[in-house]
Amino acid sequence: MKLIVGLGNPGKEYANTYHNLGFDVLDLLAKKLGVSINKSKGNALYTQTKVKDEIVFLIKPLTYMNLSGQAVRYFANFYKISPEDIIVVCDDIDLPKGTCRYREKGSGGTHNGLKNIVHELKSENFKRVKIGAGNDKNIDLKDYVLSKIDDESKSLISSCYDTALEKILANVGNNN
Repeated sequence: MKLIVGLGNPGKEYANTYHNLGFDVLDLLAKKLGVSINKSKGNALYTQTKVKDEIVFLIKPLTYMNLSGQAVRYFANFYKISPEDIIVVCDDIDLPKGTCRYREKGSGGTHNGLKNIVHELKSENFKRVKIGAGNDKNIDLKDYVLSKIDDESKSLISSCYDTALEKILANVGNNN
């Protein structure tokens, strides 16, 4: 059983912002798998599907970024999913736009959503797929991650979505 988490903030006002790149990738994954993330449980929108005979949950926490770990912990505890079977997709301001990085484990670093997941799971042993959001040092960090993505940046960032989906799907199913 796997838990795939896309990080972001709920609400239309946060759509198309850097902090919602995890939501964006999860929506693409759902579309690729032919499912809709439209059920609600444990402070998250979710769906359950099968990939290569493995049960997979896709969740989008509704707790806002800084408390994302609450929804992750709920699903992990309720379905008895170990941290090693969790994949988190999120933005990363330390990566250039258009870059995708996969990590088996690690600290939360500067990302408040990841830090909260580490805190709630009491583990750093979950996988993460990070989407490069870049950073504008001339803008306050909070304002930057919540700013709307312009068309040029969106094109650059979306160029790594296929790689992100490949990394996720390589860790799901009977060959992982």
